[in-house]
Amino acid sequence: MTFQQFIDELWMILPIIVSAVLGFLIGFERKLRFKEAGIRTHTIVCIGSALMMVVSKYAFGGMEADVSRVAAQIVSGVGFLGAGIIVYRKQEIRGLTTAAGVWATAGVGMACGGGLYFVAIGATIVLIGIQCILHINWKPFRSKKFFSVNVHFRRVEGAANKIKEIFGVDRFNHLIIERKGEDVTYSAMLSTDREFSSTALDQIMIENDFIDSIERCDDM
Repeated sequence: MTFQQFIDELWMILPIIVSAVLGFLIGFERKLRFKEAGIRTHTIVCIGSALMMVVSKYAFGGMEADVSRVAAQIVSGVGFLGAGIIVYRKQEIRGLTTAAGVWATAGVGMACGGGLYFVAIGATIVLIGIQCILHINWKPFRSKKFFSVNVHFRRVEGAANKIKEIFGVDRFNHLIIERKGEDVTYSAMLSTDREFSSTALDQIMIENDFIDSIERCDDM
């Protein structure tokens, strides 16, 4: 290796260092929110993407390599990694934003490896900025959370409509009717975006004596 080759390879390390810094910043924001993928994951993904871009750009120059093919493989490969972060639990999809963030972080690393430093820095600022802005506790940014409730009540005129009005729903998800002699009871499962404390549920039962019990079926 000549001295000039040594200097040239030192310059090739620059995009790796820049990608490490940017990946660290993105991962640090994720770590502050206790997400599945934090500093190490985002930093390594960013470095790895930049490294593969640098290798494909310079290591096979004499072979007329198509750099864009490597970039396309990075996109699909990191997408497969992100799929492992997404989980489905308690009727909710978790990790989707984190997986998208890892995928976008790979794009930042690719920009570094391609020598587009301003693009990489700008994209990092936008990514972190969007995450911070959308986590502001402001009504338009809040997603609705639904709670499952099972209500047991007796047949009384207008009872079903009253329950729908109390919980702010227009239908029951599931309804079971039981008949014991002259008595008819209902077991209705519903999903509501209203959050009720135990005290509030007790008060509902006191004010509506046709309700026998109210069961919360998930963490409220």
